[in-house]
Amino acid sequence: MTAATTSSQSIRVWDAPVRVFHWLMVLSFAGAYITSESERWRLVHISLGYTLGGLVAFRLVWGLVGTRYARFASFVRGPQAVVQYVRSLGSAEPEHHVGHNPAGALAIVLMLVSSVVIVATGWALYNDVGPEGLDGIHEAAANTLLFLVGVHVAGVVVASWLHHENLVRAMVTGRKMGTPSQGIARVWGSLAAVVLACVLGFWGWQWQHAPSADAAQTSSTASGKQSSEDD
Repeated sequence: MTAATTSSQSIRVWDAPVRVFHWLMVLSFAGAYITSESERWRLVHISLGYTLGGLVAFRLVWGLVGTRYARFASFVRGPQAVVQYVRSLGSAEPEHHVGHNPAGALAIVLMLVSSVVIVATGWALYNDVGPEGLDGIHEAAANTLLFLVGVHVAGVVVASWLHHENLVRAMVTGRKMGTPSQGIARVWGSLAAVVLACVLGFWGWQWQHAPSADAAQTSSTASGKQSSEDD
């Protein structure tokens, strides 16, 4: 799996659940980050935060029981493997991996951890529980994830250039070049459809139960009046 390949044909590497998770996570985090400072879009921010939490929970489970390249056991390696991979990028024959390379795997793990911190602190802030300072931790975790996303994107560009393969397209089609023995047998399209349906269903439910503009304005006015009376 980690040896350089004499690729001869297109093989299936990324199953459908991994690809759906990847792009839904991109959408959820980007949307949540953009709406983080807007009171008007607060419900959207919260909904996308919950979506991010659900997606991460699914990915953790799929990382244990999923297909060959989706499992953490197939790509999570120690610091030595990461250093060795990074060093090989400057050589004439950079180390090639059919699935995630060690550096990319490290970024993925850190992004998942950051996402867990974001969702946990966001939930605590929304429900007004936990110690003081959570808002700072929440913001720091979000900025950390944004930084990791930038590093991840840069890594994808560099790896695509060095290995002469379009890694972005691979995460859309699920296919890369390799030998037949390296491919996965099943893409699990039905499970990916269930994941997508759950996310869309949750968004629809949130939309249906969102307070009307009049109700939101009334609540905001009441809060302001109460604050004035307390002063």
